[in-house]
Amino acid sequence: MKSLVGFALLLGAAVSVNGQVASHNTTGNAKQPPASSASAFQVSDKPVARVNGAVLTDRDLLREMLEIFPYARQHNGFPKAQEASIRAGALQMIIFEELVYQEALRRKLVVPPQQMKASEVEFQKQFHSAEEYRQYLNTEMGGSEQNVKEKIKRSLLIEQVLKTDVENRSVVTLAEAKAYYDKNVDQFRVPESFSFQTISIIPPQNSNAEQKTEGLKRANEALKQAKATRSFQDFGLLAEKISEDDYRVNMGEHKSVERDKLPPQVVKAFLGMKPGQVSDLIQVEQAYTIVRLTSHTPAGKRSFEEVKGPLRGELQKQKYEKLRVDLDRRLRANAKVELL
Repeated sequence: MKSLVGFALLLGAAVSVNGQVASHNTTGNAKQPPASSASAFQVSDKPVARVNGAVLTDRDLLREMLEIFPYARQHNGFPKAQEASIRAGALQMIIFEELVYQEALRRKLVVPPQQMKASEVEFQKQFHSAEEYRQYLNTEMGGSEQNVKEKIKRSLLIEQVLKTDVENRSVVTLAEAKAYYDKNVDQFRVPESFSFQTISIIPPQNSNAEQKTEGLKRANEALKQAKATRSFQDFGLLAEKISEDDYRVNMGEHKSVERDKLPPQVVKAFLGMKPGQVSDLIQVEQAYTIVRLTSHTPAGKRSFEEVKGPLRGELQKQKYEKLRVDLDRRLRANAKVELL
């Protein structure tokens, strides 16, 4: 679940009644669709769900959909293949938020005045000008500053519940991470792999003798130039210029590739090379390939010191999501949720 501090979750993607995305956005760099493309984001404040009597509208739903897939602003809509799943996920999220908010009210939680004041200031910083804020105020909040305050307060109350029930309880200690590592040591074994760059000369399929001779001539010329390179950059620029394989657009780079996924003749060449060295011509099917070895990682096990940071982060994300799902389940158990 994303942080609510910036109010992106509840207030971020302002949408006008006629469907245009307002100029305010929380990412700071997402382009807004032109007015002519408004139809992709039409809302009518139609109810989409009712949670213990509280009505959620298509405006709330669209805000969350834009949080899930912000690129929709740039592309004038959501990908057709993903739109249904984005909508379903957004609907479940706004229902969850409303349940959490109602739980905060049930617990009689309060927002300290100092935090409220600081949050109002922080919220207004998201707008580039006073005029932009007034546009948002009139479009989204019915011209009411009090409505803005209530939305900010709602956001902070939701955050309080999530902090106590989910975030604080999802912390993973170093000892817990080490215990997981020791119990699941096989997860941290790594196969032998190679990182490298390639330059390939590829004669036409079903080449005649003359074409094959010409291809070999070009390959030998490429080899001469490749052998003269002295760095990743030099080889990469040459690959971009003369290579005929798909990796030429990325300086010929192949990031870590496991040994068993490489042709035997390429592996044989690598085993006789040191990082930075350039091979002779290697024929792989009809292609003539030149490889430059970047690194060779032997099979082995990553140490706890190597993985402890990412491991703790991943375990914490998993714990957070489990706690969030558990909270959602508990809140729904006694709630009346209607999809409209």
